Formats: sequence, C-alpha cells, structure tokens
Amino acid sequence: MKYHRLNELLELLQPAWQSEPDLNLLQFLQKLAEESGFDGPLSTLTDDILIYHLKMRGADKQEAIPGLKKDYEEDFKTALLRARGIIKD
Repeated sequence: MKYHRLNELLELLQPAWQSEPDLNLLQFLQKLAEESGFDGPLSTLTDDILIYHLKMRGADKQEAIPGLKKDYEEDFKTALLRARGIIKD
C-alpha cells in the first residue's frame, strides 16, 4: 500500500472508529467489512474496499461513487454529444 493510501485510510477511519469506542480495531474492521458486503477472510480485505466504504458509509444508496461522480451526466443525450466531442467543456 502506498503512503498516500495509508494516510487517506487513517483519515477516514479515525472519526468513524471514534464514533464506536467500545469496539477494538479488529472488531471495527470486521463490522466495516460486513457493512460493505465483504464476506471473505479479514486478511484479504483490501484498502480500496475500506476507503470506498468509509467514503460512502453515510451517503444515500443512490448517490454516485466519488471517483465516478465527476463523469456523471443527468442527460443521456448530453453525455453522448460530450463523448463525441460535439460539446466541449
């Protein structure tokens, strides 16, 4: 794992874990894994799963994933015209 990924994970993990002080770290990671739908062994849980789950944890289920939101278009026609280069940003 790269240092910036570790820092990002720690930034997201700290306030979430502080909201549940009765759990130790492994219990909290297990809870996050279960919430995200991960059912494998904890040793195979990736940083990507934790980061995206922590980012989206309090969000509406219909909200776009942060990395994809920048490319989101409300209107399909506009998206096609932008992809073909007819509409410029």
